[in-house]
Amino acid sequence: SYALTPKSKGDEEKISASLARLHEEDPTMTMGRDEQTGEIILSGVGQTHVEVIVEKLRRKFGVEVNLSTPKVPYKETIKGAKQGVIYRHKKQTGGRGQFAEVHFDVSARPRGGGFEFENALVGMNVPRNFVPAVEKGIAEAMQSGVLAGFPVVDVKVRFYDGKSHEVDSSEMAFKIAAIMAFKKGVQEANPVLLEPIMKVEVTAPDENMGDVIGDLNSRRGRVLNVNARGNYQVIQANVPMAEMLKYAPDLNSMTGGRGTFTMEFSHYEEVPAQLTEKIIAQAKKDKGKES
Repeated sequence: SYALTPKSKGDEEKISASLARLHEEDPTMTMGRDEQTGEIILSGVGQTHVEVIVEKLRRKFGVEVNLSTPKVPYKETIKGAKQGVIYRHKKQTGGRGQFAEVHFDVSARPRGGGFEFENALVGMNVPRNFVPAVEKGIAEAMQSGVLAGFPVVDVKVRFYDGKSHEVDSSEMAFKIAAIMAFKKGVQEANPVLLEPIMKVEVTAPDENMGDVIGDLNSRRGRVLNVNARGNYQVIQANVPMAEMLKYAPDLNSMTGGRGTFTMEFSHYEEVPAQLTEKIIAQAKKDKGKES
């Protein structure tokens, strides 16, 4: 799989339409857009196949593209919990100020459990019309986590108290307080990175099976099943997406071009601690390039 970017800015829409037309002629190619990274992802039978598609884009539709390795859509979550996270947003500018204070409990949810917001306010410290602004602030903060700016998932926030000012409190003030309180809570609740794990099926000749399995293990893969099919072996494994980005040419050289594989998304798992720092550093470097 490769990420496609247009050489000229205005060709983004043209790429999608042109690929759709090529797909009608050649159903063996697949394409889609990664919602998190926003990249157009093109997959073919191998590198040569993808290069042929790129050449057709140029020749038939006049669209020039660059090919690059797709970005891995990492996510962030927490492993712990933090009770009593308090954040006060207070600003004095000219006549009217800004004031809002929120009290949260932040805790982890099961993997794949999504986000949960609990309004547990009692008493009148926070007027209820500010609750949607608090929820909006949390949703905004979740788009960019504290470790490396990846989306935050599987977290529960319990909003149980706060303080307001009859003149200086506003929806904006409560939204800002919620953003800051959420970030503070996540920072103190053992934040971790999650990576996408792919379900991989490799078909390879009997004599190459040892090499293929050894290689999958070296990619942090877990082999789940091996079945014979004639003179071939079908190996099913779970492998991190980050380790599979340039798999096709490696499989070709291991099997003399006789190996094939399919790959689809399976689930998210925590990134091993020894790799986390490297991913965070790379993400910060990429963000620096973009800004």
